[in-house]
Amino acid sequence: MPGTKSARGPQGAVDLKLDLRSPLKSAKNKDSGFLDGRPSELPVLEKTNGITAFQALIHMVKCNMGTGILGLPLAVKNAGLLIGPLSLLAMGLITWHCMHILVRCAQRFCHRLNKPFMDYGDTVMHGLEASPNTWLRDHAHWGRHMVSFFLIVTQMGFCCVYIVFLADNLKQVVEVVNSTSSNCHYNETVILTPTIDSRLYMLAFLPILMLLVLFRNLRVLSIFSMLANISMLVSLIITAQYIAKDIPDPSQLPLVTSWKTYSLFFGTAIFSFESIGFVLPLENKMKDSRRFPAILSLGMAIITALYIGFGVLGYLQFQNNIKASITLNLPNCWLYQSVKLLYIAGILFSYALQFYVPAEIIIPSAISRVSKRWALLLDLSIRFTMVCLTCILAILIPRLDLVLSLVGSVSSSALALIFPPLLEITTYYSEGLSPLTIVKDALISILGFVGFVVGTYQALDELIQPGHPVTFSNSTIFIQ
Repeated sequence: MPGTKSARGPQGAVDLKLDLRSPLKSAKNKDSGFLDGRPSELPVLEKTNGITAFQALIHMVKCNMGTGILGLPLAVKNAGLLIGPLSLLAMGLITWHCMHILVRCAQRFCHRLNKPFMDYGDTVMHGLEASPNTWLRDHAHWGRHMVSFFLIVTQMGFCCVYIVFLADNLKQVVEVVNSTSSNCHYNETVILTPTIDSRLYMLAFLPILMLLVLFRNLRVLSIFSMLANISMLVSLIITAQYIAKDIPDPSQLPLVTSWKTYSLFFGTAIFSFESIGFVLPLENKMKDSRRFPAILSLGMAIITALYIGFGVLGYLQFQNNIKASITLNLPNCWLYQSVKLLYIAGILFSYALQFYVPAEIIIPSAISRVSKRWALLLDLSIRFTMVCLTCILAILIPRLDLVLSLVGSVSSSALALIFPPLLEITTYYSEGLSPLTIVKDALISILGFVGFVVGTYQALDELIQPGHPVTFSNSTIFIQ
């Protein structure tokens, strides 16, 4: 992870200056604060005044409330009304357990090596060094490189998700602008105004995104974080109050679905839960880190309950008409159109925060190889190339549901489910790890690997299948 620069994940506004990791959540993630995503290892800022347990809890919850939660109603539909909530509960418990494994292993190496802090990559590297296998010890540095690679992939994936989300929601707002009213309960079919292809909206955002990634000062980025948190929190509250009222009869909804659609559920769900890179920087900022395991447990309990509630209520409210992002199902009135606009603003601000992580991993290494004369030019070239790459990938996969599932399956499953159990085995095996623990860790890693393979295959298959157009109308015919 990039050294120690102070940053604050999209997570929040308190003075938690974390490593820009997963979405700032230790590069990973979630979209990081209220911006999604999943999570990124934010470079750790000054430790000075640590944060309280309550502040840590707030950051823990906020870092998981990103774009992922908006896709959970469709994820529940893909799994079934019974299996969906149960699977979200199981996934919440497993990711919580994996987070505890990572924290415990990091604490062990900090004590052994007399270090004040250790990020995800360092912990995996030292875990391999502790392995009884000579080959793993000799190639322990690969562990850090693998974590960095998946952090980059995850964060770049988050950026792709953001671009598709921006285009989908702005396109829908423009399409219905002529029929938008102040009455959110009037029975009326929305009359759509033909607009340009959503991929052209993505290109339209490109110059704005290029300007945003020029901000490299984390104090400036923390302002973006605060604005993103406020706009997305307000939008989420308005959306939640809408889906919780006047729920239609759910008797016709399936309790269980096929394995093909369930694999898409897995990718979206793990995308939402993937904030494991955020836990170590957060623990490091606490005044009393001994309380962190309890905070982590409480935070994950709240997050899991919110995910289940939001996913189930959203599916119950819109049933088979549920879209990739629940914001696309909201009524055609200015109150709910403002929700989309607020989310658009929040995601725009969040893009720069998510982008910071891969930029800080890639750029310093690249410019260290050239003279100072070319350093700035190379820096800007890499930034603009990375932004263009995320835009190109979004254009190639303009379906928000598939982008969420693909990013979750490809990279989030590795960081959240595959690496931590294997880390526990390599770290404690020489001390006589019980066979039951080894079996448990192996099963979790296998689950993550199967989800990685099947989820990735199914998402790609959905994209290339005849009869499944790559683009689809974001227009909503809403009848209240």
